[in-house]
Amino acid sequence: MRINAGFTPSRTAAGMLRLSFAPVPAMRAFLVALVLCLAVAGGHAAAQDTRLPDIGSSAGTVLSPAQQAEYGQMLLAQLRHYDMVLEDPLVDQWLRATGNRLAAASDQPRQSFTFFMMKDRSINAFATLGGYIGVNVGLVLTAQTEDEVAAVLAHEVAHVTQNHVLRGAERAQRDSIPLLLAMLGAIAIASSSDSSSSGDAAMAAIASAQGLAIQRQIDYTRSNESEADRLGMRTLARSGFDVDGMADMFERMQAASRTNQGGERERVPDYLRTHPVTTTRISEARQRAEQLRGDESVVVTTATPEAVRTERVPVPAGTSAAAAAAAGGPFNPLLPGSLRVTAADLAYGDSVQFGWARERMRVLSANTAGAAVREYEGMRRAGDFDDAKRYGMALARLQAGDAAAAATRFAALLDDYPDDTWLALGLAEAQARAGRPDEADARFEALLRRMPNHRAVALTYAGVLAERNTPEAGRRAQDLLRPLLRTASDDPLFQRTFARISEIAGDPVRAGEAYAEADFLSGRAERALVQLHTLRKRDDLDYYARARIEARIAAITPTVLELRRQGVRDEDLRRQH
Repeated sequence: MRINAGFTPSRTAAGMLRLSFAPVPAMRAFLVALVLCLAVAGGHAAAQDTRLPDIGSSAGTVLSPAQQAEYGQMLLAQLRHYDMVLEDPLVDQWLRATGNRLAAASDQPRQSFTFFMMKDRSINAFATLGGYIGVNVGLVLTAQTEDEVAAVLAHEVAHVTQNHVLRGAERAQRDSIPLLLAMLGAIAIASSSDSSSSGDAAMAAIASAQGLAIQRQIDYTRSNESEADRLGMRTLARSGFDVDGMADMFERMQAASRTNQGGERERVPDYLRTHPVTTTRISEARQRAEQLRGDESVVVTTATPEAVRTERVPVPAGTSAAAAAAAGGPFNPLLPGSLRVTAADLAYGDSVQFGWARERMRVLSANTAGAAVREYEGMRRAGDFDDAKRYGMALARLQAGDAAAAATRFAALLDDYPDDTWLALGLAEAQARAGRPDEADARFEALLRRMPNHRAVALTYAGVLAERNTPEAGRRAQDLLRPLLRTASDDPLFQRTFARISEIAGDPVRAGEAYAEADFLSGRAERALVQLHTLRKRDDLDYYARARIEARIAAITPTVLELRRQGVRDEDLRRQH
């Protein structure tokens, strides 16, 4: 397929990617959907690839690792800009822990990965350049166990480690489709229209890129899918997840495609359009799982202060440890062979926490807090109301402004699950908003003593303190977040929170820096640069603040200049001038 819309890819003297374009107005909506779906799906191929397999690949010459990372960062920033990413510290913690556990057990453990959650309730997941992997809330809501979600993540990890995404970029480049600068094209096309409805049209087109357009334009080859299944299954086994999770998840997605209402296109989940599931594929997943379970090997995790490595190693035959492993108990060569510990005793995954995570996503992805409450009320009437759903209802009540009722529900659950961080955080937040600040602060402080510098605890407490809007509360919140600043360079939620509490604390310089950083991470590089230049003009900057600001200006300026060369300007700034 060849599209001629006036796109001319080239490179700057510094090696940065450049794209000149003059899109035909009538093609704008189509191109926005097309270019983004190209970005997230990864490559053009026929339904069945009959060519010989690649013996090596020149895909690495398309983009260097640094450029791949830059592209992935750009994609994530624009998804944030359009408010498509679910940003929540507890959800992020769960997703990153699961994803990083799989990445460490993959064939390329040194590959950098970034996992993020999309608000969309359709069933989908995708991998793009630089190891960026997105998962839709809908996929997690469909799963019944953490192992099933891990299976999809392992599959996507394999697409990255085997360079399927990069090879897709190579094919797309050969076909003259502007894949490498797709997102820049999408922004430019959306912002070039003076129509009052152009913003809505762009949003609708971008959202549809995860739907119908993605299937019509992109498919992984069957060989790539088979390879990702095989390696993903091996990664599942190495990381200690249930290898049946892949076939179980495939069956759930297949069932969803059969039971959803609507036309044929609407009935097929987005994920199945790019990763078709067949009875044969499910059967092969079952067979691989059976083979892996029959291996005389066990999962061993080695931890050092610098890293954690999880791998599957052979079990010595004829030992009591081997017999224990065959009976379901893990083997540890450092423990006496007579010591029996069942797999359940040392379960790596946390089914309880997965339940909290799934229901938290359900609440935070609902159109409104009231809609989430009504959704849970319907579940309760239907008799589908376990403890995870009770957590979701408590959170929905909190989001809807009924903090007193939420506190009662969280407290009841906490009696059954003592010391659970998710429940304790929910109760502390509910107590603060129910007019019980002393109880809330005592609970937050107890959590911090138990888990110093815990990101979710610190951010939630800082958010509660920010609502008090007093200098004292702002300074306390700054004290909570300062130790985390060095590891929060890629975290827009953290930067926005730190900016607000610095503002309350009477620290406008730190507030300005953090607001600029949050804008940059959320796809507003030009606005971030303007803020930093304004901040640099202040007379009260000390040496260190000025050095930080000038360093960020130097780092952000090339990105803004390149965007301007592309014709991409910040909509708000353009209107002001």
